[in-house]
Amino acid sequence: MERSEIKPFIAKRVAKEIHDGDVVNLGIGLPTIVPDYVDPSITITLQSENGFIGLVAVDPDSDDADYTVNAGGQPAGIEKDGMFFDSCTSFGIIRGGHVDATVLGSLQVAENGDIANWIIPGKMVPGMGGAMDLVVGAKKVIVAMEHTQKGAPKILKQCTLPLTAQGQVNLIVTEMGVMEVTPEGLVLTEYNPEFTVEEIQAATEATLIISPDLKSMI
Repeated sequence: MERSEIKPFIAKRVAKEIHDGDVVNLGIGLPTIVPDYVDPSITITLQSENGFIGLVAVDPDSDDADYTVNAGGQPAGIEKDGMFFDSCTSFGIIRGGHVDATVLGSLQVAENGDIANWIIPGKMVPGMGGAMDLVVGAKKVIVAMEHTQKGAPKILKQCTLPLTAQGQVNLIVTEMGVMEVTPEGLVLTEYNPEFTVEEIQAATEATLIISPDLKSMI
């Protein structure tokens, strides 16, 4: 798979997890393109922890663009019935369980659903952001990320980086496959036919349980 194809491929698959009427929070990077692939027949509401609900995409190159920015500092518009509010209200929405799904990237994910996505010790970061609240407040936590980092597995038996939260991830989507976090372990439910199951396992430190109903992502 060409590198330029990886992020759109992952985003397109994640979009299938979004349902009509969902309130969705998107992390920075790859998750922000997920709405581009959501079925146009359904309506979703995007919430941003910096104080908006009802975000929409804008063309940042437009001469008359009038836009705000999302939590990642990217240009964003707001629907006519959207809302602006302070951080207290924003995190009240998140912590109150009103977000149906959050999609975010990660540095590492463990087979039991632990997630480490906010810091690499010794490296400068802008801050932990809202991830720690989102992964415990959202009804469904979807990690959308590349399967490896420079060939090193990111899906592990145990995370080695500081945790964002314990046991909160529900689903992992990568360019290689779709994995569900279950009490029995990490279940590979879908695979990219460009890779064999053996290749997917070789790129994954955690032991994968192969679903008896395993199907293609495509």
